[in-house]
Amino acid sequence: MTINNKQILAFGFTLLLGLIQSNAWGLASDADQPIVIDSNTATYDDKNSTSIYTGNVVSIQGSIKVDSDKLVVYFVDGEADKLVFTGNKAKFRQKPNEGDEDITGEALIGEYYPKKNLLILINQATVWQGNTTYSSDYIQYDIKTSLVNAGEKTSDSKRVHVIVKPKAATTK
Repeated sequence: MTINNKQILAFGFTLLLGLIQSNAWGLASDADQPIVIDSNTATYDDKNSTSIYTGNVVSIQGSIKVDSDKLVVYFVDGEADKLVFTGNKAKFRQKPNEGDEDITGEALIGEYYPKKNLLILINQATVWQGNTTYSSDYIQYDIKTSLVNAGEKTSDSKRVHVIVKPKAATTK
């Protein structure tokens, strides 16, 4: 079923409350910011408790921005439990703390669990911050603590590739 503007506002408010209550975003002020989702289409399936956004999806809350081709939000008891973004590489950016360099990443699939402060990047995943790059088919990123875990101990096929570039020399 296609949703109208009133339903979109109600859904956005519900999603916003769920994410603010989880206090999951990097900067302390991010949790106080509204979530804005822009897309070409939006559909809400009440029976399956899902909302689907497609077409140049842009999601922003405070210092976090996610660009994707599609975003699916799964609700449990009226709260956003899992957000899945996909695209020909979906991309995210976050400022972890004032003065820190942004953390950016991309993957074919991203799963965000607001109650766990957890973002999982799957398939052709890469995360950058400053001079360091992590690449793997599986990367977990704790949004609250900015901790990156890449690869899986049980799989040689999900190995991690890390590049640490030297800082550029300063000229005096």
